[in-house]
Amino acid sequence: MTRAIGDLSLADHSCVIPDSDEHLWEVTAAWVADGLAAGDRVVYFEDDTADRMLRRLFEDRVGVRDALDGGQLLIVPTEITRKTLTQPAEAITQVIAEQIDETHAQGWPGLRLAGESQSGLRAGGLQKIVDFERSVDRLLHTSPTTRMLCRYDRRYFDDHAVAEMRDIHETELVTPAVYDDTLLRITHIGPASARIAGEVDHSNRLQVRRLLESTLDAALRSHSAPTDITLDLSSLRFLDVAGAVGLVHAAEEFPSTHRLVLAGVQPRVMRVLDRCGAPFAAQLVVIPLPAVEQPGAIS
Repeated sequence: MTRAIGDLSLADHSCVIPDSDEHLWEVTAAWVADGLAAGDRVVYFEDDTADRMLRRLFEDRVGVRDALDGGQLLIVPTEITRKTLTQPAEAITQVIAEQIDETHAQGWPGLRLAGESQSGLRAGGLQKIVDFERSVDRLLHTSPTTRMLCRYDRRYFDDHAVAEMRDIHETELVTPAVYDDTLLRITHIGPASARIAGEVDHSNRLQVRRLLESTLDAALRSHSAPTDITLDLSSLRFLDVAGAVGLVHAAEEFPSTHRLVLAGVQPRVMRVLDRCGAPFAAQLVVIPLPAVEQPGAIS
């Protein structure tokens, strides 16, 4: 069964087969954020990846400082994650069972699990992964308030392994993209709005131009479409000069009835836009990413 990202409240033992790193963190952050919003305890097993997960939450405007300080969000350190994953499948499942018991003892309504397992599990071969997934699936059926996201990257798992994982999991989370070349990921987030994550350079800047042209054309043909064409750049970490010039020129070509809004712009991207004339483009609005503290992974 497949479910879209908006159906996270219905997901239980779920897997995602990411198209790229940007896709991976998009889904992971959404999973964590949904758990926090539901009031669940969230446990993330990290393997030198917590900073990346927290950064995406920050870019998504999800406040996690109180959750970290109050114990709602627990990040299991790398050394513990790696040690756990060297154990047999049933022993790893027992660690999850202990997290379920601890969650109930602390009075949380539910438990949301995610994190790194690929390197440790892969070391034991595909059969260990299958044994673990089947073992944890049996456990989760006895704990309906516990949900778990398992991530399987095609860089490390062949088609046969991916098919096995899909067969075991009741739900596969699917988040369609307009474009994803593993460097840049573009997704629709609403009427006349899209999110651009990753890096824009010579290899993909034409895709951004095409997105703007098609979105503006659709807006001009609709009486109910917004007059602002919005690009959320919260997760755009690199924009080359030509890409910035292209955005400025695209805005200059907008009719007076419409504007190009660049929202959540990170400081390094803002500097490039400023140098390329963004402040002087009449139909361009640039909104910086809010300057709030980004929490570190481990205090």
